Amino acid sequence: MSSILTNTSAITALQTLNQTMASMKMTQNQISTGLRISSAADNAAYWSVATTMKQDSSVLSTVSDALSLGASSMSVANNGLTSAIDVVGQIKNALASATQPGIDRTKIQSQITNLQAQLKSIADTSSFNGQNFLSVDSGAANYNSTKSFISSYSHDSTGNISVGTISLDTSNVALFDPNTGGAGAKGILDKVDTTTSGSYTDASGTTTNTAAGGTGVSIQNLNISALTDSAGDMATLNALTKQVEGALSSMTAAASTLGSVQSRITSQQSFVTSLKSTIDEGVGSLVDADMNAASTKLQALQVQQQLGVQSLSIANQSSQLILKLFG
Repeated sequence: MSSILTNTSAITALQTLNQTMASMKMTQNQISTGLRISSAADNAAYWSVATTMKQDSSVLSTVSDALSLGASSMSVANNGLTSAIDVVGQIKNALASATQPGIDRTKIQSQITNLQAQLKSIADTSSFNGQNFLSVDSGAANYNSTKSFISSYSHDSTGNISVGTISLDTSNVALFDPNTGGAGAKGILDKVDTTTSGSYTDASGTTTNTAAGGTGVSIQNLNISALTDSAGDMATLNALTKQVEGALSSMTAAASTLGSVQSRITSQQSFVTSLKSTIDEGVGSLVDADMNAASTKLQALQVQQQLGVQSLSIANQSSQLILKLFG
């Protein structure tokens, strides 16, 4: 039946065209954004999962940056400690040469003094981002010998968050620690020796009786300029040399500790980077659009759109034919 009030063919053609236009809009949006799911309206379940995973990936980026800072801090400390070991080795060589009878120990002490100044400079400048592990003050307010670097972040299905850290106890690696709190210096190079025996006469002529243990001085303050070829002074030189050897052993152990922590940080940084890439790939598989499929679908929809327009035009012309019946 032909009707001038209701054009069924035109209505059907219009509905089909509207559906085609809606599909075109969705496909064009995928092509322009590169996303198959760009909002919760597209797919609420996948969008929710992808959003959570994106947040985890963002946190892992922060963790990776923190690990980079930690690795840099450890590298600076390691380089400083390695340089300090070389300098202390030179002090040991100088003490060995000072055992020769008749040698001018004042000149040797001048060399040692320069090396002592170099040690303090190395420790004080081995700082990165305000962190210095070689020159500390355990007597300072709010001091904490444990330095922690964030290494991981995770959460379970109930929302409980777990943050992992890699820690370093700087009390085991510090070269200088004046500890102004009053307990005495605690650094490897500025603490007073209490292990070797002997007596010590400093540059001012003051003699410290340390037969009960220790030379009574630190490596940073030792001074051999007043020592003579006497048996007692030779014993003091021997005690000082043993003290330096002990410091070298402690510094080597400290370097091993730093190296171990640095290795852990580097390894964890590699893992976090890999984990972040895996999460990003998972997010992509959920929400990214297949550009090849989208472009192919768009071409097909463009053809459907043209056919829909033509179909609607033909359906609208059918009403015009009724006028011919009244001609």
